[in-house]
Amino acid sequence: MKGRYFAFHPGLCVLLIPLGAIGYKNGAPCARCPRNAHCTNATFCRCDPGFTSLSGKVIFSTSSEVCTDINECGPPLYMSCGSLARCHNVEGSYYCECAPGHELLSGGTKFQSKKENTCQEVLFSWTSPSGVKSQSLSRFFDKVQQLSQDFKPALAKNTIQDLVEEIDELLETPGDLETLPPSEQHCVASHLLIGLEDVLRGLSKFLPNGPLTVHAPAGTELSLKVQEQGIGDVTVGQSQAKMQLNWDVAQKSSNLGPSVVGLISTPGMSKLLGEVPLVLEPKQQEAVHEHKGLLEEVSPVLLSDVISAFISNKDTQSLSSPVTFIFSHHSVTPWPTQKVLCVFWERGQDGCGHWSTTGCRTVATRDASTTCECTHLSSFAILMGHDDMQQEDPVLVVITYVGLGLSLLCLLLAALTFLLCKAIQNTSTSLHLQLSICLFLAHLLFLTAIDQTKIKVLCAIIAGALHYLYLAAFTWMLLEGLHLFLTARNLTVVNYSSMSRFMTKIMFPVGYGVPALIVAISAASRPHLYGTPARCWLHTDRGFIWTFLGPVCTIFSINWAFFLMTFWIVKSKLSSISSDVSTLQNTRMLTFKATAQLLILGCTWCLGILQVGPAAHVMAYLFTIINSLQGVFIFLVYCLLSKQVREQYRKWFRGVRKSKAESEKYTLSSGTMSDASKHSVALHTSSPSHDPHSECLPPSFTESAVPKP
Repeated sequence: MKGRYFAFHPGLCVLLIPLGAIGYKNGAPCARCPRNAHCTNATFCRCDPGFTSLSGKVIFSTSSEVCTDINECGPPLYMSCGSLARCHNVEGSYYCECAPGHELLSGGTKFQSKKENTCQEVLFSWTSPSGVKSQSLSRFFDKVQQLSQDFKPALAKNTIQDLVEEIDELLETPGDLETLPPSEQHCVASHLLIGLEDVLRGLSKFLPNGPLTVHAPAGTELSLKVQEQGIGDVTVGQSQAKMQLNWDVAQKSSNLGPSVVGLISTPGMSKLLGEVPLVLEPKQQEAVHEHKGLLEEVSPVLLSDVISAFISNKDTQSLSSPVTFIFSHHSVTPWPTQKVLCVFWERGQDGCGHWSTTGCRTVATRDASTTCECTHLSSFAILMGHDDMQQEDPVLVVITYVGLGLSLLCLLLAALTFLLCKAIQNTSTSLHLQLSICLFLAHLLFLTAIDQTKIKVLCAIIAGALHYLYLAAFTWMLLEGLHLFLTARNLTVVNYSSMSRFMTKIMFPVGYGVPALIVAISAASRPHLYGTPARCWLHTDRGFIWTFLGPVCTIFSINWAFFLMTFWIVKSKLSSISSDVSTLQNTRMLTFKATAQLLILGCTWCLGILQVGPAAHVMAYLFTIINSLQGVFIFLVYCLLSKQVREQYRKWFRGVRKSKAESEKYTLSSGTMSDASKHSVALHTSSPSHDPHSECLPPSFTESAVPKP
C-alpha cells in the first residue's frame, strides 16, 4: 500500500524525502521531542515554559526525556501574589486570585503577578438567599448592589444611612415575604441578620473616630463607636438596648486599625420570626429530660426588638470577657409557670436558625427591662417562655393531694347519698349528683394520670378527657346557678312543677352535650395541642388554652350574676316575710350557705387568673386550698347541713346498729341453745344419784331436767 501511495503522489514523495533528510541530518532529534517540549534551532529540544525536564537539562536530544509541570506556587519558587490573594497552579502556568470576600478594583478576582494586585475587601458581598422566591427581597438586594457600586470611602456615613433605611423599609413592608412558609421566613431573617452585621462591620472601618447614630422612619436604629486603639470599657446605647464591653474584646489582635463597636435594633424583624423554636443549652436540656422525660420545643413570645451586635473582631464565638446587654421591652409580669429568657439567634447548617440560650444568662429582670450577660456576639432578644424546669412547691403538692383526696371521699359519699336517699330525690339532687360524678372523675383522673407523658397518644387522650370532664363539671355548676336563681324567683309563684320540668328537659343535653361539642371542635381543629411534654393538659400555643378558659370565664360571669340576683331576691323576701326570720342564727346560716354556694358554683376558680405579680404565691395557695376542697363543700352543704339527709343518716345508722345487735343476739342465742343440748344429753346418760354438772346449773334448769322420784 505504501508503494501504491507514493506511486499515485510522486510530487508529495519528492517533498517528503528532503524533509526527512533534514530531520535526521547530524542526528537532530526535533522530530522526536517529547510532550510539553519544542524544537530549538532544528537541532535539540527544550521544555515549554512552565515545564522542566526530569533530568534537569535545559536542552536535550533524546525522546525519552519527560517534561513535567513546574509548581510556581510551591517550593522552591513560591510566586508571591501579594496580600489578600492566593496563588493557584495550573499545568504550565499559574494565576493569582483575591481571597474570598475580596476583589480587584476593576471588579475582577484573577490576575497574574503581584504588581497587578489591587485586592480589597468586598463590602457588599450580600446577595439574595438561594431558593427563596420573593420580589420584595430581590428589589432590596438590587438596591444593596447599587449602593455597593456607588460606594466611596469618603461617603461611608451616607452609605450606612441609606442601608439602614433600606432594611427598615423592607421590614416595615415585607410584601410577599409574609406569604412565605414560616421555615423560609426564618431562613430569610437569618440571612438578613448575619449579612447586615458583616456589611456594617466592613463599612464602619471607613468612618472617622467617634460615635454615629442612625434612625430610620419605622424604628430601625443604629448606634456605633469608632476609636483608634480603644482602652477600657465602652457603652453603646440606644432607645431599646445598651451594650457594655471592653475595648480589648472589640479589637482584633492582628489588626492595628480602628476598633468598632456597634448595635442595631430591627423591630420589624419580628414579622419574620413567628413560631421560632427555642433550644435550651445542654445542661438545661438534660434537666428537662430528667424532670419530664421530654424536651418541649417551645414557641415563646418575643418581648423585645431583635438587637444585632457587631465589633471589628470577627471572632466572637468565645469572648475573653462577657458582654452585658440591657434590654427595654414591653411591661410584663410572668405567671408562675413562665420565665423571661435572654436568647440569641443561632444559625443552623441549613442557613436557617432558632433561638438559643447557650452562653447567655439572665442577670436581672423587671417589668420593662432585662439585663443579660453573654460570652459571644450575635443577634439577641428577650423572650417570654414556659419554665418547665420550675421546681414544684412541696407544700402546694401536699395540699393538692390531701385536698383532692378528701374531695374524692366526700364526692363519693355525696353521690351515694343523692343516689340512695329517695326522700330527697328531686331536680336539685339530680343536679348535685351529676356535678359530684363529673368532679369525682375529673379529680381522680387528675391525681392518677396528669403526669403520664411518656406515650404521646395516651397523654393526648388523658388531656382530652380532663378537658371534657372539667368543662362538664363547670357546665353542671352553671345549671346549679340557674336552678338556684329560678328557685329564688319562684318563691312567691306556685309554678315549681313547671320549673322542674324545664330543668329536667335541658339539664342532660346541656350538661353533657355542650362540653362534648366544645371538645370535639377543639380536637378537630388542633389535635396536636392536646398534651404537653410537662403534663397531660392543654397546650398554651396559639391560645389553645382558651378552649377551656373561655367557657370557664363565661360560666364565672353568669354564675356571679345568678348568685347576686339570687342573694338580692332572698334578702328582699326574708325581710318582707317576718322579722323572726332575720334572727342572728338564721342570718349566720344563710350567710354561710350563700358563701358555700358561691364556692360550689366554681366562682373561686377565678383566683387562678389572679396568680400574677407579687401576690401570685398567696393566690396560688388560696386557689389550691379552696378548689381542692370543693367536694368537701358539696358534701357539707348538701348532705350534712340538710335536715332530711341527717334524718336519713340517723335511720341508716339506727338500722345498722339494730342489725348488728340482732346479729349479736342471734349469735348468743345460738350458742346458748347449743350448750343446753349438750348438758341435756349428759344428764340422760349419767347416774341421777351423782351429777357433777348439776352444781353449776340454775335451779330451774335442774328441776326441769331431773324429774322427782
